[in-house]
Amino acid sequence: MRAEAERTLMRGTVIPAHPLVITPDGSLDERRQTALTRYYLDAGAGGLAVGVHTTQFAVREAGLLPAVLALAADTARERKPLMVAGVAGSTRDAVDEAELAELLGYDMALVILRGLDNWDETRLLEHCRAIGEVLPLCGFYLQPAVGGRALSVDFWRSLAELPALRAVKIAPFDRYRTLDVVRGICQSGRESEVALYTGNDDNIVADLLTTFEVDVGGAKVRKRIVGGLLGQTAVWTRTAVALHDRIRQALETGRIDAELLTLGAQLTDANAAVFDVAGHFAGSVAGIHEVLRRQGLLDEVRLLDPLETLSPGQSGELDRVMAAYPHLTDDAFVAEHRARWLRGRPVEGAHL
Repeated sequence: MRAEAERTLMRGTVIPAHPLVITPDGSLDERRQTALTRYYLDAGAGGLAVGVHTTQFAVREAGLLPAVLALAADTARERKPLMVAGVAGSTRDAVDEAELAELLGYDMALVILRGLDNWDETRLLEHCRAIGEVLPLCGFYLQPAVGGRALSVDFWRSLAELPALRAVKIAPFDRYRTLDVVRGICQSGRESEVALYTGNDDNIVADLLTTFEVDVGGAKVRKRIVGGLLGQTAVWTRTAVALHDRIRQALETGRIDAELLTLGAQLTDANAAVFDVAGHFAGSVAGIHEVLRRQGLLDEVRLLDPLETLSPGQSGELDRVMAAYPHLTDDAFVAEHRARWLRGRPVEGAHL
């Protein structure tokens, strides 16, 4: 891994999960896709995750993944953020995706275990080992509502014993399973080498504020979640970066303002609207697109599956939380810079 990327990873940063923007005919909207990348980087994000759930898993069947990975890499190249590529499917498919990402300059492969429910944990570990021969690994505990599965403490300990593992995105939306990951990483003896990132969009602030303490052979091992790799930070990114900085400063000084917990509860409420908790997450990606549409970064909520859209009542919930918590949004920042982000020409050579 590039030294600069490793420093960013271990110190902790905000990594938005990058959406996919398509035209009415289903092709990649390069202008708006590029504008989103510029938005995230100008907002202060230290990394980008591309080809993940927020990018839509169907980006692979649509044949758009190579172009999407290339466009993000080319747009971000001068800024040199930490670049994370989601890899999915069979071992051969995931390795192929990791090789493409490595060729394009990505720093890590985030391993998506969705669709591998009939594999036991030993086979999953071998799958990860093969991908790790191509790129450093970011493990991913995906919530069951969008295709994840339960994984044991033993799995996370064994995964951390792979030298290629450098991070884990913890996103089961479950406190017990979150603790399982922390325990497994600490028990591996590599806790100082593996960065933990929250993907629990329902519990962002508490995850970032908590110092976990795990008993390992009678010794107390302390571990923190240092950053967020989140779909939630694909919207209102400027505010998310400021909140992450505020939490970091509070931890460094030892003065944690109780107001942060209030902000955490407000952010969870806002996320419930964005991610469509009432609709069992059916409108989670559509909710992200709708916020970006309201900000003028997208022209429409348009997903690869034409049947996938906002759930009934979701738009009203977005109205409610945006009115209740305007301090969580970054509408003024987007309005100031949107025209510049949208003016840029598509990056030449982004398509492979």
